[in-house]
Amino acid sequence: MIVTRTWLNNFIDISSVSDEKLYETLNSIGLEVDSIKTYTIPEKIIVGKILSCEKHPDADKLNVCQIDTGNATRQIVCGAANVVDAEYVAVAMIGAKLGEDFEIKHAKLRGVESEGMVCSAAELGLPDIGDGIMILDESIGELVVGKELNEYKILADTVIEIELTANRGDCLSIHGVARDLSAALDIPLKIFEYESQNQEKIGLAREAELKTSTPIHGSLNYMMADVKDIRNSLMFTIRLAFLDNIQSNALANIVTYVIHSTGVILRAYKTRNLPREEGERITITASMEEGITSIQANGKPFSILGVSQNEESRADDQTVKVLFEASYIDPKLLVDAVAEKKLPTDDLYYNSSRGSEPDLNFGTKYLMYMLENYNGCNFFDGCLTVDEESEPKIITVNDNEISKLIGKKIDKSEILRILTSLGFRVQNSSEEIIGVLVPQFRHDIENIQDIAEEIVRIIGINNIEAQPLKFSEAQRINQTTERYYAKKALRQRAIANGFFENISYAFSDKSLLEHYAFPVVKEALDIINPITEDLNTLRTTILINLLNAGKRNVSYSKKSTALFEIGTIFDHDRNEKEVFSLLFTGQEEAETVINHGKPKLIDFESFTKKLSAIIGDFQLRSHTESNGLIHPYQSADLIIDGRVCGYISKLHPTAADAFDLTESFIAEIDFESLIPKHINAHAISKFQGVYKDLSLVIDKNLTYNQVATSIEALHLPLLQKYYPIDVYEDASLEDQKSLTIRLFIQSLEHTLEDQEIEETVLSIVNTLEEHYGAKLR
Repeated sequence: MIVTRTWLNNFIDISSVSDEKLYETLNSIGLEVDSIKTYTIPEKIIVGKILSCEKHPDADKLNVCQIDTGNATRQIVCGAANVVDAEYVAVAMIGAKLGEDFEIKHAKLRGVESEGMVCSAAELGLPDIGDGIMILDESIGELVVGKELNEYKILADTVIEIELTANRGDCLSIHGVARDLSAALDIPLKIFEYESQNQEKIGLAREAELKTSTPIHGSLNYMMADVKDIRNSLMFTIRLAFLDNIQSNALANIVTYVIHSTGVILRAYKTRNLPREEGERITITASMEEGITSIQANGKPFSILGVSQNEESRADDQTVKVLFEASYIDPKLLVDAVAEKKLPTDDLYYNSSRGSEPDLNFGTKYLMYMLENYNGCNFFDGCLTVDEESEPKIITVNDNEISKLIGKKIDKSEILRILTSLGFRVQNSSEEIIGVLVPQFRHDIENIQDIAEEIVRIIGINNIEAQPLKFSEAQRINQTTERYYAKKALRQRAIANGFFENISYAFSDKSLLEHYAFPVVKEALDIINPITEDLNTLRTTILINLLNAGKRNVSYSKKSTALFEIGTIFDHDRNEKEVFSLLFTGQEEAETVINHGKPKLIDFESFTKKLSAIIGDFQLRSHTESNGLIHPYQSADLIIDGRVCGYISKLHPTAADAFDLTESFIAEIDFESLIPKHINAHAISKFQGVYKDLSLVIDKNLTYNQVATSIEALHLPLLQKYYPIDVYEDASLEDQKSLTIRLFIQSLEHTLEDQEIEETVLSIVNTLEEHYGAKLR
């Protein structure tokens, strides 16, 4: 992005700001200066007025000019063809040095005396503006004959090239850079206001109409003007030369100048080739399809909004009646759509894709000002507009929080000043809360951190004192972190007990699920395009995936495989839940000297102990789960906190054969039940406790869980814990069995007395006798 001092001065008064200060300020606010150059015109280069111009008597390509230099009339021979069209020119007087070895001296050219030289821009060290001499006009200021040309600051200007990051499309204009400087230097922006000076206007609505066949993502503004004999003033030409963007089309140069000044995307269309009957209006139609807005006029393609202009529609030097278009489109929507469609783009796409100026009225008014005041063009009255209705982006900020983010206390008034200067609007303000309305041209601002960054760059990072590093962490423990830590702990314990983690897709083989009587996701909710034939449905259990992994391990000659996986499964209606699934197959331990190289196979008891070491305490009950993997006689429901949360089972022999496995055990547990619950601490008794073994004869079909439930319901204050230690059956007991329960009795307040112990034991015996006919053995 290239700016100049005098061009910036159109929008902000920086006449008292030095080049050094300007350089430092731009760098400090994040507009990194890539280069800065001040053009200085040599001394004795003055404004001259041509009084007469005649052909050289002995040279066809030379002209003899009589030029007023302020204090005398000088005769100067000039070889530039365009000198005949000039009135005011840059004259190098005798003694002027245009280079180290180039000093202007009195000369005689083909016998004619010459007292100086009429200069081109390049000869004065300025950018080349084309063939011939530089013709002066009052666009650079009031022309005073004999005045040093170096005093005209539009020519002797300071040119600054700025490196912009991709998100700063708002600074791809002179006005945008001036806005940032306004905030940094605390100098107000100049307000641009202009009303057309043409009093005899024809209404634009008589000539054209604008229709939208579909809602569009963007805004459009159309104006029309009669343009004749368009020319470019020296100010336009020299500034565009600083940009290295001079075109042969004078109208195109003016449009480019206004775009670079305001940041508004402008396009000029010719109207003479549009098919229409006499008196028929031009119908401009905008329609959007798949995020791309196409614009046509009377059926002929004009442009694609924000992307490109049809070359045949572009206004040229022969165009008299020109239709001007100002446009804006959200760059986020534009870039995605163009990338998806792979559309060809023109030069203006660079601006629109990074965020152009959304105030279209600003651009069209500035264009009207330039064309009416510098070229005498006539604009039609009114304009045609389409504005996209978009929700304003409002960010609620707190001045104290901003100060914390920055690391320095910033007064609320200063925050408001900076934000207002940058084009933000404060919607409401209380003692602490500020509602900031983000302008459309700052599409990159999303949160309070972005707001804080704007404050920092205007204040200047070097103006914030360094402070010791301080960590201030808020309480961030929530359900997500609890689940994460629970999974982490579960993995660590499983690995510590010899299991390896398995990671598989959330898909499974539908035929296997159905074969082993697992539910399957209903067809309407199932996946449409499976990644492979054997992963053709969402899994309703992880066990099938684990068994397939176990089968692969067996094929690699593994004699023992212990796997676990924490993952998501689905039910028939595609509702999700997480489960913890395990598989242990083959030898319980590795082959060692201790087991003489013949370790025993895993069994129900050892698998249960391993599972307990991983998930903690649980109880087992007769199984209620039903599927084709469960063994009918070695399986159980897994109870945690009195709730069935999964099952544990030996793998059914037919399933083991199908997967080429030996002795194998499986478990699948609802992960929610394994998340640690908050447990309140309780006192530990300092008094001695007593263990009592209680042997009972009960019905052989009575489960321990039923006995435990009855004991738990007593809520005995001295009974701290109880657990079974022996079950005995023989022929003498017939349809009964002997169950031995070990009781631990203890008081928190005193040493137990015999009577208290007996009362506790007796309460249990009486209850079990009453409920189940239990007898002491």
